[in-house]
Amino acid sequence: MVGNSLVETEQGRIEHLRSLVSECLDEARRQGASGAEAGMSVNFGLSVSVRLGDVETVEHHRSQAVGVTVYFGQRKGSASSTDLGYPALRETVAAACRIARYAAEDPCAGLPEPELLAREFPDLDVYHPWDIGAEQAIEIALSCENAARAVSPLISNSEGAQLDTFKGVRVLGNTAGFLHGMANSRHSLSCSVLGQQGESMQRDDWWTVARAAEDLERPEDVGRKAAERTLRRLGGRSISTRECPVIFAADVAGGLLGHFIAAIRGGNLYRKSSFLIDSLGQTIFPPFVQIHEQPHLKRALGSTAYDAEGVATHARHLVRDGVLQSYVLSTYSARKLGLTTTGNAGGVHNLTIDPGDLDLPALLRRMNTGLLVTETLGQGVNIVTGDYSRGAAGFWVQGGEIQYPVEEITIAGNLRDMFRGMLAVGNDVDFRGNTRSGSILIDRMTVAGN
Repeated sequence: MVGNSLVETEQGRIEHLRSLVSECLDEARRQGASGAEAGMSVNFGLSVSVRLGDVETVEHHRSQAVGVTVYFGQRKGSASSTDLGYPALRETVAAACRIARYAAEDPCAGLPEPELLAREFPDLDVYHPWDIGAEQAIEIALSCENAARAVSPLISNSEGAQLDTFKGVRVLGNTAGFLHGMANSRHSLSCSVLGQQGESMQRDDWWTVARAAEDLERPEDVGRKAAERTLRRLGGRSISTRECPVIFAADVAGGLLGHFIAAIRGGNLYRKSSFLIDSLGQTIFPPFVQIHEQPHLKRALGSTAYDAEGVATHARHLVRDGVLQSYVLSTYSARKLGLTTTGNAGGVHNLTIDPGDLDLPALLRRMNTGLLVTETLGQGVNIVTGDYSRGAAGFWVQGGEIQYPVEEITIAGNLRDMFRGMLAVGNDVDFRGNTRSGSILIDRMTVAGN
């Protein structure tokens, strides 16, 4: 629970930062800037890690930062500092102004249009500080790791368990009339263990993350899942090269959506470095696919009333009935494309692909024979061409049932074909992040093994 004193403390920090941001904006005007924006943050955290029953690290974190951007007409300069004292703030503004005076003019540079800035700030319920000390945090981490190690004698070693808790405040303001601050929190618990059976050794992990501590999974459940995921990978083998259907498990399926977002991000589009250039209104996915942003979900990890420029966020479709409806744009990239910002400076907010009716076992039965991918490795994705090639591990499926673990393989295809080849999205949605997706079944990919 959050006590009144804590709320007042955070509100006091917000008001203090608001005054400092206002001072930075005033100083920018005094130094001749035609426009300016400033953001400040103060964050606190605790991290505890344990391994094999012993405490490894206990770290208390405190950080603060300021970033200032100024405009002299259409010339831009930026500077930052970790010192929030008045002399340092004035020098930070001066440094940004010096850069702007020597910068080349850019017709797309400048603050967002005032009418696009956020004016309403709904309570998104994202601030739930965890009043936990180091001793209690150690107990939680130990109970998590102990639960993992107790699952089976085959759990032979541990990479440990870690608990992190964070709270912070941030204020953003600009000379177009925007000034707002908010507090937020984030807590997580993770565990990673190793298993050995004969000459086969594997590792896997599990984690939980939430705005509020009461929304985290139980420590014992996190540890148990980490151990079970490790044990099921023992005895992994490669397979012969083939083409087959592939299911991306929910906790890796979000990566596919991440590649889609990269392909429709304004920076890649105006640089002509995306395979989805000029794709608005085109069919990218099958008709059952709906992809949208939900920035105002309560307690969600990606929730915010405005983006990194103060532009208001809105729930909106990116893909409706398989058709691309919108790009992902900041003010600058939108101007480069002759469009209007979509409120995505800094990224997307609670990206969601609507789930279907099938859980993972039902998806396996629908696939019948193919590969279930539970881990991807490497960076072999070319957003310019859409070519996709990554190392992978998972399970071979036959007759709708998992037969054995698979490792040392590569999965390959082209993202355009993979998106069009989506057959189903599972209802096993993974909520542990800014992207919400169930498992995704794709009709065919190349699997390279022996």
